[in-house]
Amino acid sequence: MSVLKNRAVLRWLVPVTAGVAVIGGGAAVGTFAADADPALPPRTAAQLLVDLQTSRLDGLSGTVVQRADLGLPALANLAGLAGGNELTTLLTGTHTLRVWYSGEERQRVALLDTLGERDVIRDGRDLWVWESRTNTATHRTLPEGRTAPPSLPATPAEAADRALAAVDPTTAVTVGRSARVAGRDAYELVLTPRDADSLVHQVRIALDAKEHVPLRFEVLADGADKPAIEVAFTQIDFNRPEADQFRFNPPPGVTVKEEPAGKALPGGKAAPDVKSGHRPDGTDVRTVGTGWTTVVVARLDTAGLPGGAKAGGAKAGAPAAGGADQAAGLLAALPKVTGDWGSGRLLSGKLFSVLLTDDGRVLAGLVTPERLYQAAQS
Repeated sequence: MSVLKNRAVLRWLVPVTAGVAVIGGGAAVGTFAADADPALPPRTAAQLLVDLQTSRLDGLSGTVVQRADLGLPALANLAGLAGGNELTTLLTGTHTLRVWYSGEERQRVALLDTLGERDVIRDGRDLWVWESRTNTATHRTLPEGRTAPPSLPATPAEAADRALAAVDPTTAVTVGRSARVAGRDAYELVLTPRDADSLVHQVRIALDAKEHVPLRFEVLADGADKPAIEVAFTQIDFNRPEADQFRFNPPPGVTVKEEPAGKALPGGKAAPDVKSGHRPDGTDVRTVGTGWTTVVVARLDTAGLPGGAKAGGAKAGAPAAGGADQAAGLLAALPKVTGDWGSGRLLSGKLFSVLLTDDGRVLAGLVTPERLYQAAQS
């Protein structure tokens, strides 16, 4: 199986929103408890990469725990964005998911929290999203041959797939210590960016010694000895789940909404046209640079913010309300920055930086603010 085939297989492990998150906060991260390092036959980094790229995954089920500490100020609450926002939910604190996989056309992810459950179920071309708190479901029919929309990684396999896409001559690939994850022996593959402008110190991927599937994924920021992002199985079973696991059975009283195919992602987010760089919501997106120091640059209509709000505050001459008021509150709390590229506001954390310029651009990447300023000037 080629690495491209692997990426197609692993895309099932995603929630249902897409985009770049500019939010933070959450609890401190610690490493998952581990047993003593197992004694495994030595393997080189090249051998582990081949293991990963040629592994065959027919099915699995298990429990995944995500932890995040991005070192960002608690701005989500300030802007009234906390609660109910999928990206906020997945990028802060600790979260537990149950996952099931039975081939490219049958996948299920259940996000569990204290307030309820959110299920994403794909069964062939049918894609369902169910919210227990509101007892509402959204149904969408995927086009022929189309995979579910990409978004935030839900498991170590999906996260590892994205990290490996950045492997190029700017990346040092080495073997770390063996580990015991979810009761299974694992090798550790370590990716270290060589570019000093990257905020990523290392990416560590624990590979099942037998199945060669990622069991744990960790991202360490520069100067940190604990992961800023950690996604790991705490329990895993490589038996193929029964087909009934992927059939959506509406609970009593559920409200079902049919969503037109190809128009929007579950959650109401517009799907970007990757080839043209244009989105149906009016956003123009491009990238600057490659690998670990890639910067995503978006230019948004109406200055890129709800209600025409700009980075300097609400739209002049109009009272801020709703989304515009929230956006203005968030932006007002960010430090003001200026340079030859112009002026705007900066959000920076352990792993990424985001620049919102007064002329309506948003620049983001796993890079230092200085790299964003260079991209803004170019």
